Amino acid sequence: MVPPSDRSAEQYVSVGGHRLRLTHLDKVMYPETGTTKAEIIDYYTRVAEYLIPHAKDRPATRKRWVSGVGTADKAGQVFFEKNLPDSAPSWVPRRDLQHSDHVNTYPLVNDLATLVWIAQQNALEIHVPQWRFGRGGTRRNPDRMVLDLDPGEGAGLAECVEVAKLVREILTDIGLDPMPVTSGSKGIHLYAALDGTQSSDEISAIAKELARSLEADHPDLVVSDMKKAVRSGKVLLDWSQNNGSKTTIVPYSLRGRLRPTVAAPRTWRELSSPKLRHLEFHEVLERLSAKGDPLAELSASHPPGR
Repeated sequence: MVPPSDRSAEQYVSVGGHRLRLTHLDKVMYPETGTTKAEIIDYYTRVAEYLIPHAKDRPATRKRWVSGVGTADKAGQVFFEKNLPDSAPSWVPRRDLQHSDHVNTYPLVNDLATLVWIAQQNALEIHVPQWRFGRGGTRRNPDRMVLDLDPGEGAGLAECVEVAKLVREILTDIGLDPMPVTSGSKGIHLYAALDGTQSSDEISAIAKELARSLEADHPDLVVSDMKKAVRSGKVLLDWSQNNGSKTTIVPYSLRGRLRPTVAAPRTWRELSSPKLRHLEFHEVLERLSAKGDPLAELSASHPPGR
């Protein structure tokens, strides 16, 4: 839709029957690689058929960079946006969500036009919970579990892979089939499809018990406490993102790092490679073109809407 070679400052495009005004297309969002806003919109356009099933009907929190991610010496200005702004097009699908003392209106990334509009807002990252809205706007039970393997100082992807394999053994024993995603930031996310019969609190309790069990069995490798003081050389097995109020970066979202890395679904075979690393957006597009989505089964197995 917006070829990377077209770096004009402004365009009008038609997406899904909606007219969008795209601005500042020549803005460099990743100075280290020279990646422009036009390239980002092009990426999200091309990856939409794979990303949307993992985000559909979930309230989307966006992480927006005002003028790009910046450099190692000077980070770019960034902010989280939950509520849908008044300037949002009327056709953007949305749902209200009651918080402790207020109500937010969230966009739902259910179609290409909404995804392109989000990218136009300089929202590089999209974060969603593990539950979806039902057809009537009610909040349903989670349809997936997520475990975030986050390496502390002195640890890295190799240690995360070691923990991921331990987690896989446990989840397989209880009938779950975990699927890995290199987060595009530091660690690895593990997703497992659920049947929707248990609440967020129940799934959080299971994930917490798993984390504490692995911490007890492998104290030199795994930690379940988020305090940085106890995480050096270990992997935090963050179970808390199963809390119904928390979110995780959606698979195939870009990350606001120095380089345009992606939360990239992977295979277990890939995780065993000593050359494992985080992937950038052009690599992800090449992989999808050749092999499809390794995480497709996660969304395909969601219980039907009601």
